[in-house]
Amino acid sequence: MGVLTRRVFSLSSPTFSIYRSISTLVIAEHDGGQLKAQTVSAVAAAKCLGDNDSISLLLAGSGPSLKQAASHAATCHPSISQVLVADSENFTHPLAEPWAKLLQLVQHKGSYSHIIATSGSFGKNILPRAAALLDVSPITDVTEISGSTQFVRPIYAGNALCTVRYTGASPCMLSIRATSFPVPPVSSDSSNEAPISQLDLSTLGDDESINKSRFVKQTSEDTDRPDLGNARIVITGGRALKSADNFKMIDKLAEKLGAAVGATRAAVDAGFVPNDLQVGQTGKIVAPELYMAFGVSGAIQHIAGMRDSKFIVAVNKDADAPIFQVADYGLVGDLFEVIPELLEKLPEKK
Repeated sequence: MGVLTRRVFSLSSPTFSIYRSISTLVIAEHDGGQLKAQTVSAVAAAKCLGDNDSISLLLAGSGPSLKQAASHAATCHPSISQVLVADSENFTHPLAEPWAKLLQLVQHKGSYSHIIATSGSFGKNILPRAAALLDVSPITDVTEISGSTQFVRPIYAGNALCTVRYTGASPCMLSIRATSFPVPPVSSDSSNEAPISQLDLSTLGDDESINKSRFVKQTSEDTDRPDLGNARIVITGGRALKSADNFKMIDKLAEKLGAAVGATRAAVDAGFVPNDLQVGQTGKIVAPELYMAFGVSGAIQHIAGMRDSKFIVAVNKDADAPIFQVADYGLVGDLFEVIPELLEKLPEKK
């Protein structure tokens, strides 16, 4: 199930932009005082825009964890020129309204040529609203950067690649797939620490639009497993598991292998697992070293979210299941027999 074709489009507006000097604002995600791995991938993507790119990292939040994240950000990558910090209770939770106004404020002050976010729920929530405020057209799900104005993104659920040339006004706003921009090993060197600047938010509080939504609650699982988006091994179950109780076999196998657990949309819709475990076009995009799929038919929307995995192993009792077309190794068999045998023969994770 390979890429079928590549098409070239142009996003144009009356103003044609040629970026003589490139300056990029990367929207950072952080948790527990640490930058998330996908943010560093966004910095790596920004480097592809040009050798002379000046990269600023924007962090927002409140409290001690924001200060810790800023300190981490200042040394996480040698290409970062400065770290901008917005410390306000308006940013305690990632709501689109205050974040979009913040981006508008920072862009008016900094006049960046590019703004980059990741294609996760955080970036997808904020980028469209910010783009509307700045009156530009964002380019989403970028998987390759060929220059300051030319990008590649998948279309038709990943079955074709589209080359887009941006000819609009500044800033060029991008969301990138973090899995497409691996971060080479870099050493944290305190001598290369980027300066940290506090943003003046005095004008932000006067805007009533930032209060149009409110945070209600966040529900997450307490688990020691790796994050689904960054795990080296992902084990996914499909609707063929038939129930939430049976899905616990996937959990046990993941514990043995130190893997993250994923699910198809059908399994999520059936209530087997929460929707934050969904892998696919409308879920999370993953690219682990090993992807194991049990009872997954291989719908095109699911394959769009895992096709970049290094090795794909599929177990399905239907020999004609589409998942076998993208799998490196396939086993035609009953998952209710295969998984217990694996659990029996695999050693316990140390």
